[in-house]
Amino acid sequence: MENQSILTIEQRKKISMTCVESVDAFSETRITLTVGGQRVTIDGAKLKILAFSQGSGNFSASGEVRSLRYGAGKGKLSGIFK
Repeated sequence: MENQSILTIEQRKKISMTCVESVDAFSETRITLTVGGQRVTIDGAKLKILAFSQGSGNFSASGEVRSLRYGAGKGKLSGIFK
């Protein structure tokens, strides 16, 4: 059975995920992660990584979360906050 990632977004100001394999890139406007072999892109403003443990896969960040995309193209959650 595959590990299932859990995504939580609190008031568009804090985001946390489980089963994160790596943080591939980050800036104040974009964070790119690998989760379950897929790329996950978080776009926003004043983004800051609060915690990441490669061992447990737990990840959290704060800032203004504007969008979240899975994969290279438009994913299931693309534009969720429009």
